[in-house]
Amino acid sequence: MATTEDRGAAESLDAWRKKVYARAPERTDELFSTISGIENEPLSTPESVATDYARDLGYPGEYPFTRGVYPSMYRGRLWTMRQFAGFGTPEETNERFRYLTEHGQTGLSTAFDMPTLMGYDSDHARSLGEVGREGVAVDSLADMETLFAGIPLADVSTSMTINSPAAIVLAYYVCVGEEQGVPRDKLRGTAQTDILKEYIAQKEWIFPPEPSMRLVVDMIEFCAREMPLFHPVSISGYHIREAGSTAAQELAFTLADGFAYVEAAIERGLDVDDFAPRLSFFFNAHLDFFEEIAKYRAARRIWARELRDRCALATARAASARSSCASTHRRPASRSPPSSPR
Repeated sequence: MATTEDRGAAESLDAWRKKVYARAPERTDELFSTISGIENEPLSTPESVATDYARDLGYPGEYPFTRGVYPSMYRGRLWTMRQFAGFGTPEETNERFRYLTEHGQTGLSTAFDMPTLMGYDSDHARSLGEVGREGVAVDSLADMETLFAGIPLADVSTSMTINSPAAIVLAYYVCVGEEQGVPRDKLRGTAQTDILKEYIAQKEWIFPPEPSMRLVVDMIEFCAREMPLFHPVSISGYHIREAGSTAAQELAFTLADGFAYVEAAIERGLDVDDFAPRLSFFFNAHLDFFEEIAKYRAARRIWARELRDRCALATARAASARSSCASTHRRPASRSPPSSPR
């Protein structure tokens, strides 16, 4: 009769690794680290990390927001899903916007061409060959009116991926809303406006850091007073990750940028409880499932803790790090396909 040998249960994780796990060595031809190069332990137990549940995790919708900024998260309301869209002329992109909204998209995400991102008109000599190529060309208020013609801004939120000229583009958007009869305090959406990550990763900056930061704080101040439903800054880690950072580096640079904006706004004399709730984040959704979960959790907890400790917040809501994400452009395949048919 077959019997099962009882060697006795391991009394600790370390004992298990030495006595049990060592008998079945890992494969040497595979990597078991994260995409960022962090080595994964073969097993996690309560011994792996000292955790105080209330302090470190808590409940969704409550400080420190580790498990989510809303109590029910997606079970209560689906996140807004947007397709990044913009090409050619304002007329062409308007046609695409209307198609997307007619087919159920609940938010718009606007891609601008390189001349617009760099503050050039389409007829400038430096715009030659770039007009409308990687986004829509917007040179004037008339272009913005055409871009959103027939789209009720009262019913849709609009994300605008633009940084250096963000204040000008937001002014255009406010004017279009007013022409539609939508007051500025009812407009919803986000302007990226994250100039610090431009110096770090994307390089689409126009002015030196000091005047650029002054413009960012102008946006934060204006929106806090005039546009309470609009996010004036989307503090972005996405571009930093795509430029080659690890998950930890993406998080570190992004949070540092966010704290710099908060400190600059406080120096302006703004109340952190008035503007912090409308600051948002934009992270990269990479391929390593569990590493990304850890990154988002860490981002929420660090942001909440640091704002509370540094800024003496009056409301917990001001410490909640709301974020959007976009999937990485890296190919999710184990190997590249052949370059020619076989």
